[in-house]
Amino acid sequence: MIELTLPDMTCGHCVKSVTATVQAVDAAATLQIDLPTHQLKISSALPEAAFKAALAEEGYPAA
Repeated sequence: MIELTLPDMTCGHCVKSVTATVQAVDAAATLQIDLPTHQLKISSALPEAAFKAALAEEGYPAA
């Protein structure tokens, strides 16, 4: 389980963007988002770095 904090994820549109980005990196990944705490949990066989890089490129760098 990969756990990230995304301070710039603040609204429903952000959730859609983050979800699309995670799915683009690994279509088989499952994710849980807690918007009020800016927490993202990803279940994937791919390394955390792959998701962090893609999310940062989309404007959601992990803290």
